[in-house]
Amino acid sequence: MGNAEATRERILEAALAEFSAYGIAGARVDRIAATAGCNKNLIYIYFENKETLFTTVLQKHLARVYEEVAFTPDDLPGYAGRAFDFVMAHPELMRLVAWSGLERAAGNSPERRAALDGKVASLLKMQKAGQVGKAFPPGFLLTAIMALATAWTPIAPFGPSHDPDAHKRPDALRRNITEAVRLLAEGKPG
Repeated sequence: MGNAEATRERILEAALAEFSAYGIAGARVDRIAATAGCNKNLIYIYFENKETLFTTVLQKHLARVYEEVAFTPDDLPGYAGRAFDFVMAHPELMRLVAWSGLERAAGNSPERRAALDGKVASLLKMQKAGQVGKAFPPGFLLTAIMALATAWTPIAPFGPSHDPDAHKRPDALRRNITEAVRLLAEGKPG
């Protein structure tokens, strides 16, 4: 890795921490530069502005999620469990996504939209093949799975407030989440 590339990576790491803590509006480029050990102007040379830096950080980490947590429409409970494990291990990413939604920045990039559309299409295909229940539309099913998988992250409004110590029992949470997703995926009308 060259010196410029290493500096760029340090900037992206520092930006992840800064944006996760403060969002776009509250983040300060001078703090990112100080943490990365570089000149503030260098950030503008590499990324043009703070919003572009935020978008770059968000897209980089969402791509990482897509790579590390493969979507398995034939094993939705397993997918939910892996997603749960990932988000619990990376709370900074969940804060970044929350800031993106709150500040309406880069939340629906073409890459993210394509990934979501691909998952919905895969679920629809599985439903048509009879391998996933049809009680719920595929987009709703995907949203419900992700809501369950992320419900006990520190930024979630309900899980931690209902049971503040639940994060101390991740295996039990994971079992409950995967079982709930299994029941959703069966899709037997009530």
